[in-house]
Amino acid sequence: MKLLFLYGPPAVGKLTIAREVAAATGWRLFHNHLTVNLALSVYDFGTPGFIALREQIWFDVFRRALRDGPPGLIFTFNPENSVPQRFIDELLAEFAAAGSEVILVELTASEAEIERRLADDSRVQNGKLTRLDLYRQLRAQGVFTSPVLPTPRLRLDTASLSPAEAAAAIVPLLT
Repeated sequence: MKLLFLYGPPAVGKLTIAREVAAATGWRLFHNHLTVNLALSVYDFGTPGFIALREQIWFDVFRRALRDGPPGLIFTFNPENSVPQRFIDELLAEFAAAGSEVILVELTASEAEIERRLADDSRVQNGKLTRLDLYRQLRAQGVFTSPVLPTPRLRLDTASLSPAEAAAAIVPLLT
């Protein structure tokens, strides 16, 4: 099994691009907010219970997919400091031990573009970060600087590409 690990800060288009890749490939999409929203129904964000439940769900899904899942899985991820570095390290190690490949793709955009996109209706519908003041506060606190991911196979500036163009750049990496 292959895992497409799409990551980047809030509002760079991870979910939108992931949906385009899923439509083009037939791969399953396991986007981060499925887990985050489930954990938020029980715990406040960043609390020990939230962090433990979120990580347990992530690993349960990845391990099940490695065992008997689809040939390809797409995961969206926003690096932020409530995720321990250990999660990334263990995830990559488990896929390598299973003989599976993790394809890292980093999505970027300028701060001006991110701030413009924060208020998009689709972000509200998915329970994502939409408050500009909160985003700026979190960014100033360095919340989005960890965990550290290995060098990606591909880095795309989503401000200069449509979601379809970004997906078209990613799909050849998956074969």
